[in-house]
Amino acid sequence: MIGTARFWALAVALTGMVIGMSGCKQLMARDQLNKGVDAYKAGHYDEAVEHFQKAIDLDPKLPQAKTFLATALEQDIAPGVTTPENLKVANQAIDMFKEVLAQKPGDIDSMKKIAGIYFSINDMDDAESWQKQVLEADPNDPEAAYTIGVIDWKKAHENKLNALQAAGLNDDGKGNVKAPKSVMQPLAQKNGPLVDEGLKYLTMAVNDRANYDDAMQYLNLIYRNKADVDYGNAAAVTEDLAMAQQWSDKAMDTRKTNEQKKNAGPGGITIDNNGQMH
Repeated sequence: MIGTARFWALAVALTGMVIGMSGCKQLMARDQLNKGVDAYKAGHYDEAVEHFQKAIDLDPKLPQAKTFLATALEQDIAPGVTTPENLKVANQAIDMFKEVLAQKPGDIDSMKKIAGIYFSINDMDDAESWQKQVLEADPNDPEAAYTIGVIDWKKAHENKLNALQAAGLNDDGKGNVKAPKSVMQPLAQKNGPLVDEGLKYLTMAVNDRANYDDAMQYLNLIYRNKADVDYGNAAAVTEDLAMAQQWSDKAMDTRKTNEQKKNAGPGGITIDNNGQMH
């Protein structure tokens, strides 16, 4: 009986110690999280990464810790740089956002972050794939639709420049009607699907955000790519270029209006081209 009593007394004591140690780790994790937030706000991203990683090591279930770590890692990614070091950081951030998604399936912000990182390291296929996942979760997200359209334009534009440069030509931005058929017909076949998809998604972006001047500007650009695709059809090329100019003009007007509203601030007064106050 005495032995049994001693056993249970020891078991209770050990349980209390484990609970106490667990609670201590949680407090330490919270402290590391707070230090990471302070470092992040001060722009010390490497230091923030260290604190957030320690917080996760101490308490893997600590809310927001993985999101904070991934966000801090994201700040250390140099856009457009594909060195092994930069790609390593990018992949670490992507993996961490994927862990967040595993805990919070359908988290749109994490999906957008992953797509943005892929875009920043020039992995356009994965960037587009993740933006399409965003649209599956939220079909009316204008930024996701816009980014897909930009990616399609980038791919088509790169195809065009490569084809023209290989033939010793420069892009005239007006359908390249003077370029030889041997260059333009294969290009039209290659770029046709990209242009069609780009137009679709950029139009979606403008429909979902009426003042989306960046999307309007890319509609201008992709209509110029459509003029390349319509090579040999003079009427279609003329229409494409007219649409491109319309979107260019609309983008400029919308950007000007957006800037006026931004500068006016809440309840401010703006003056239109006719000198009228609004």
